[in-house]
Amino acid sequence: MRKLIIFASIGFLAQLIDGSLGMAYGVTSTSMLLTFGIAPAVASASVHLSEVVTTAASGISHMKFGNVDRQALFKLIIPGSIGAFAGACFLSNLPGDLIKPYISIFLLILGVYVLFRFLRTSKTKSEKKSINLTRKRSITLGLIAGFADSTGGGGWGPITTPVLLSQEGVPARKVVGTVDTSEFAIAVSATLGFLIALGWQEVNWFWVTSLMVGGIIAAPIAAWIVTKLPSYLLGVLVGGFIILTNARTLLATWSLQDWVPVIYMLILIGWAGSLVFVIRNNKKGFHKD
Repeated sequence: MRKLIIFASIGFLAQLIDGSLGMAYGVTSTSMLLTFGIAPAVASASVHLSEVVTTAASGISHMKFGNVDRQALFKLIIPGSIGAFAGACFLSNLPGDLIKPYISIFLLILGVYVLFRFLRTSKTKSEKKSINLTRKRSITLGLIAGFADSTGGGGWGPITTPVLLSQEGVPARKVVGTVDTSEFAIAVSATLGFLIALGWQEVNWFWVTSLMVGGIIAAPIAAWIVTKLPSYLLGVLVGGFIILTNARTLLATWSLQDWVPVIYMLILIGWAGSLVFVIRNNKKGFHKD
């Protein structure tokens, strides 16, 4: 019973963050499973299998609250699914650890850009009604993000969300909702790839079920939170989270353990300061945009 509560709590927290910020379910869940000594491929397979249910619940919730750009959604699904399936099939043969730091550097820079862009955005500034995503860009983004999601145990949100948010005037809640909803197709494709490569016997159904339970409970709460947060505040939250998660990856890769507390403290102080700044500049902005 204790393990059920622990894993359900992990699923709840991961989905609450993922559904609110458009990322982190895979990263959070996989990281926690790896601490229990689970093989990366098995951990990623278990997380993606649980995501099939949690992302479905999240997608339905986001659609209900009007957080989804359907055109961008359909453009991302096919290339993302192909990338996820390919990444799952070849996970054991890929040098993911060698590629990961370079992706993290790119995302860290993108996170800084997203943070500062939304610091300059106010509630009075014009915002587009949809996400401007071309077919060519969606194919490239979908393939890379889907592939990274399977090989790294999480990457669809951390890559897709900041790239889409880097557009000027893009509605943040539509980005979060669209990315989170499209992740259902990515999870299904990755799961099929893992089941073909590993087989059903490698899946720990206790972990999967526990993560599902927590995720299902959190999904509608996260979708509701997105509708209540104004875009400029949501953008600052996402930007800070991107910086924090990718800094963590780089610090672990470069073995800078002595600097971890200092760097984390500086990031958190900067993030908190950014939130205070944007809230003061938009005192009456706590309503749905």
